[in-house]
This record gives sequence, structure tokens and C-alpha cells, in this order.
Amino acid sequence: MRDTIYALSSGHPPAGVAIIRISGPGVRFGLETVSGPIPEPRRVKLTDIRDASGCLLDQGLVVFFPGPHSFTGEDVAELQIHGSRASISAVLGALSGLPGFRPAEAGEFTRRAFEAGRIDLTAVEGLSDLIRAETESQRKQALGQANGGLRELYEGWATRLTYARAMIEADIDFSDEDDIPGSVADQIWPEVKHLIGEITDHLARARNGEIVRSGFRIALVGPPNVGKSSLLNCLAQRDVAIVSDVPGTTRDIIEVRLDIGGHLVVVMDTAGIRESEDQIELEGVRRSLMAADTADLVLELRNLYHPTEHPMDDSALPADRLVVWTKSDLVDSDVSNLPDGDIAVSSKTGRGVEMLIGCISNRLSNLDIGESDALPTRERHSLLLSDSIRELQIAVDQCDDPIEIRSEHLRNAAISLGEITGSVDVEQLLGVIFSEFCVGK
Repeated sequence: MRDTIYALSSGHPPAGVAIIRISGPGVRFGLETVSGPIPEPRRVKLTDIRDASGCLLDQGLVVFFPGPHSFTGEDVAELQIHGSRASISAVLGALSGLPGFRPAEAGEFTRRAFEAGRIDLTAVEGLSDLIRAETESQRKQALGQANGGLRELYEGWATRLTYARAMIEADIDFSDEDDIPGSVADQIWPEVKHLIGEITDHLARARNGEIVRSGFRIALVGPPNVGKSSLLNCLAQRDVAIVSDVPGTTRDIIEVRLDIGGHLVVVMDTAGIRESEDQIELEGVRRSLMAADTADLVLELRNLYHPTEHPMDDSALPADRLVVWTKSDLVDSDVSNLPDGDIAVSSKTGRGVEMLIGCISNRLSNLDIGESDALPTRERHSLLLSDSIRELQIAVDQCDDPIEIRSEHLRNAAISLGEITGSVDVEQLLGVIFSEFCVGK
């Protein structure tokens, strides 16, 4: 018989309330042991919580969710008790003494829900992202995915491929029948071409989904002492990086996570770019250029007070970058004559910082998630979508191949879509995905 699992599902103690979740075939026995008669399904009951010997441990609320209409598809119960470490330890200790009960592993409740068909693999990933969501855009994207947005889209495409293959089978099986006009299979290829376009458009927005999930990365680059660390501290509104007049203070990448307009933004302070014989500093410069190459936006900082000091060869930087002139508080002249698109800021006074944030927000506006948007959020989604497009394109292009071969490419495309949702074998992925969860979820 399968084990009955239990775990603390709420936050770390101490807290006002702690929730202990139980799932498995022994839930009814466990409730009868620690809380008395089983309450009505999905109705909250206030009761004493006792151990197997009858010793009072706490008083709390008990909720029972009979399977299969529960999160895991099994019998599930939740004990809502006082959130002290002593109360939690006592109740967990009582459960550990029951036959067939054991502590849950990380993500085990969600894995049982997946195995019971309650949720698909994209919903599992969405649930994981929802737990970790830091910004409004992350919450919206993760919630849509957890609620089945991607599953509905991909299963819809798979259904259309199943229909196309059925038409091919009909053409093969009944080709000698007089009442079947022409080739049924020929009618499905325009639909397959249309499907290729839909998946391609969807895949083109994958980078947006990944940015929302992982963060919009901004690299601050420039020569030494141009004010990169000062600007990082100003944006973070706290002292994150060491600020010094000594050139080369920053040797490695320092990252700060910010919420700008409801989006996660990761700002990276980098080492000053210049010629040097110091091997450590040269490694810092290499990492700076790497950060600039992989960033979604590069802010190239220049010193407005000494514009010709420490000239930097910016040929290695991306063409799409924003030039930010620092230390504007040291300049008496008007800064309105800067080149179009350039911004002057002062990390000391805050001058121009709001304008800079506004420019960043304009870039982020392209990432806004609509209520009906469902975007790929992980690299595995993109790889499998690419596989599906490739198989479909082969099926369309190889007109001279036997129809059975072209149908096989359609089947391969459907398998790739199924691997995203977990409707086909993805056992090798499950351990990695569920290990992202905390214990109790």
C-alpha cells in the first residue's frame, strides 16, 4: 500500500497559524486518531488535536478532502494549528508514530497530483513559478500557466494533428471506395501549414516569457570610476556595492533584483572596462563584456563631468544600448543638449533617475501579459516547440515521400507537444522539476 505523507505546508515558524497537510490512504485513520470523528468533506471543524495516547497537543481546525476530488487525487486533510515551533513539532511527531505515515519529500504532493492526472506538467511548472513569484507580471504569467493556459493551447494543437493523421489513415484505408471523392489527405496540408505559423509565432514570444520568469537583465558598463556602483546603490535605494575613488574596486558581477512597473529587473554592476596588466582585473573586464553580451539592456555609463576621461572602446558592446551620463550634479551647464536618447543622471541627488527608470519601463511594457496570453517560460518548452515545427515542416515539404512517412512526421510533432505537457513519457524530467518545490507542496 502507498505511504501516507505529511508535511508543514505553511511558512516557517513561529507564525499565527501553521498548516499541516496529509495525503494518502491512511488519512481517515490518521484523522480519527489525532482529531476524532472525520468532519464532513470540505467543511471546517474546530477540534482538539491529540496524539495516539490521547494526550492533548493543541486545538485547531481540521478540513477533509476525500479523493479523487482533492489536490493529489487521494484523501487529503489539513490541520490548521497554532504556529509555534513546539505545537508543530508535537503534531508532526504524533503523525510520525502512525503506521504507514512518513514525512513528504520536496514536491511530493504536487507529484502525486500530476500522477493522478489532476494537473499537467506545464501546470506543475506554473505552480512552482507562482510560489516564487516576486512581481505582478510573474504572478499573472505563473497563475495562467498553473490554471492550464499552456496545456489547453498545446493539447489543442495536438488534437488538430490527431485529426490530420486520421484523415491520412482514412485516405489509406478507404482509397478504393467509390464514395470517397479525391484524396482526403490532400485537404489537411493547408491546415498543417497554418499550424506551423501558429506555433512559430508562439515560439517567437518565448523570450518574453523567459524574461518575465527569470528577470529583465540590465548591465551597467563603463570605464572605472564612472559611477556604476553609485547608480546601482541609487536604484536599489541601499548600499549594495562598495563605492570608492580607487579605480578597479569592482572585480566581479554584483546583482540586485528590483521591481520596476510590476516586472522583475536584475541590475548588474560590472568591473570597469579598461586596459590592464592585472590578471584579476582583466578577468573582471572579461566578465563585464560577457554580462553586456547576454543582457537584455546595456546602460553604457559616461562621466559628464569629465567626458574625455578614461575613453572606452565600446565597439564590443551591443549596438542597442542606452547611454547614461553620470555625475550631472557636478556640471553647472544645461544638459538638455545631449544626443537624442541619452540621459543625464546624478546618483548623489537623484536627478534624472526617474527619467532613466521611465526609459527602462518603456522597454518592459512590451512584456506585459494579457489575460489570455500563454507563453513558453522554459528552455525545454522552446526546444520541444522547435522540434515540433521541424517535424511539421518536413511533413509539408517532402511532397514526394510516401504518405505514411509524412504521417510519421506529424506523429513526431505531436509527441514533442505531448512531452511539454507530460502526456507522453517524461520520467527523466520529473525528478528535476519536482525538486524545485519546497517540502509541503
